Amino acid sequence: MKDARDVIIRPLISEKSSDLMEENKYTFVVSGKANKIEIKRALEEIFDVKVKAVNTANFKGKRKRLGRYPMGKQPSWKKAVITLAEGSKPIELFESR
Repeated sequence: MKDARDVIIRPLISEKSSDLMEENKYTFVVSGKANKIEIKRALEEIFDVKVKAVNTANFKGKRKRLGRYPMGKQPSWKKAVITLAEGSKPIELFESR
């Protein structure tokens, strides 16, 4: 990956991810081709934080019926849960919500 903005697609805001923020963990949707090292470097570059650990999970797209049309498919995606190092500042993007 060339640019950090190509690795991190968007933050993932849900009830579960909000509970994880209390444990200094943040959740992002990332590029399916990115590995843990690229994700760590991208987050440290974009948000100027120290990342302790990166956990990833791949989600397969589900088949959905769209009204009267035949079956369609939702896209597959990859989630990364980031644990920040002790003493690292919180990510402002999540604190503003």
